[in-house]
Amino acid sequence: MKSHKGIYNLDKKDYLGQQRVRWAKYFSVPIIEGFPKGFPFRTLSVQRALCAISQKSPETLAPVIGALFHTVWVEGNTTIGEPDGFAPVIESILGKQETREIMSAMNNPDIKALLTANTGRSFDSGAFGLPWLECTNSKGETEGFFGVDHLGQVADFLGLDRALDRGFRAAL
Repeated sequence: MKSHKGIYNLDKKDYLGQQRVRWAKYFSVPIIEGFPKGFPFRTLSVQRALCAISQKSPETLAPVIGALFHTVWVEGNTTIGEPDGFAPVIESILGKQETREIMSAMNNPDIKALLTANTGRSFDSGAFGLPWLECTNSKGETEGFFGVDHLGQVADFLGLDRALDRGFRAAL
């Protein structure tokens, strides 16, 4: 696994903040103007919970991720770094009982190993930040793409029609 050390650069943070809001507008994605208070925050626990969901209830993974996104990037709530913060968000999608099972499973050695494997796979594919998209097209070819500003290339690689979408038109 490669070593990836993040760089903290205030100018880069300001630029990324502007770009984040600009791209959200292009794609009609609701988002808060600034960064949520306390950002960046620890995500290990919530990532483990998402790994548990991917194994126990994979059809709910995307809706849970959407709800977590909304909590952080629309409401500005960064309490999802802790189980008491993200459990209610997961419960809003899965219900009480299934959320209890997920919260218990996230500390299972198999779930921890899955997150470690996923992280290793990301680094091995060349990931160095977010968003990193590893895409496989209909020909079976796989490539990695970094950044929202490359969604036009992603759409082309996947053979998607991007002619009518304002966001994709901006991603030329």
